[in-house]
Amino acid sequence: MTALHNEVHQTDILIVGAGVCGLMAATVLTAHKRNVTLIDKGRSVGGRMATRRIDKGCADHGAQFFTVRDARFGRFVEQWLSEGIIFVWSHGWSDGSLADAPSDGHPRYAVHGGMNRLTQHIAAQVEAQGGVIHTGVRVEAVAPEGDGWRVVAENGAVFAARSVVLTAPVPQALALLDAGNTPLTASDRAALERIRYAPCLCGLFVIDGEVHLPAPGAVQRPEHDFPWIADNQRKGISPRVPIITVHASPAWSEMHYEDPDDVLCEAFERAMRPWLAPDAWILEEQVKRWRYATPTVLHPERMLKIAAHAPLYIGGDAFGAPRVEGAALSGLAIGEALLA
Repeated sequence: MTALHNEVHQTDILIVGAGVCGLMAATVLTAHKRNVTLIDKGRSVGGRMATRRIDKGCADHGAQFFTVRDARFGRFVEQWLSEGIIFVWSHGWSDGSLADAPSDGHPRYAVHGGMNRLTQHIAAQVEAQGGVIHTGVRVEAVAPEGDGWRVVAENGAVFAARSVVLTAPVPQALALLDAGNTPLTASDRAALERIRYAPCLCGLFVIDGEVHLPAPGAVQRPEHDFPWIADNQRKGISPRVPIITVHASPAWSEMHYEDPDDVLCEAFERAMRPWLAPDAWILEEQVKRWRYATPTVLHPERMLKIAAHAPLYIGGDAFGAPRVEGAALSGLAIGEALLA
């Protein structure tokens, strides 16, 4: 990932957002020798494929695993398996009432070293194929200019591109277009404004003591205020210390999104306490807020091509299907469209 200077950076295709969608689009495009630049506001690529280092361990605090239903994504997954990047964590989850997780036959894949490692791996391949990736770049506006686009970053950097791909959550993508006075047709704006997301509050807890979550180290209770509780040590990504990840439900997260961290941690601790040994201690705790965690109203297609003077595509996990696979398929579709 290269250093960025305050000058105009020319590229054929600019992808805003280096999460799964953006990286998969770049994978397709760089494989065909297209001139591609990705920028992301985060310190690293990955988006919600997020892994945080805490104490002597690490924990996944965004996406916890992923599944495969579509052969197009499955081909990449098979390659990552053969390369030893990912592994099958489970074929189902306990709801807390059974000793072990029931199997429904569908593998749940996790990543050695944490979910972010997969996006790091994809990013390295994109760069090896000639792609350029800049992190720590917060975009302020996307504006039409000549026969292409002018994308202005908060740090003063400017990107000039013939084609632009926006993979940020749709409210953020719309804000960038509006900030650049990019005209949208009524139908395009309506399609984007129909998309809805639910938030997710996440708690991370470093534990001194035993954790008794059922095999393979997680419970999933869809109707509960805290539907997901997982031990990252049992998962295999935090061998030196147990770190628990707790996710709150969309409804609970919406209700408590602005609560102070200490109040949230108390609620998370009550939820996970039944799976801790009586003498277990919490050594460290952190809260992560995901405002646009889960799309609840989706666009029916894998992407939206904006009616504009130059190619402009919007995609992500709110297009066609949610979750990691949905984001990947959206990115693949955008990449293929830009090759056409």
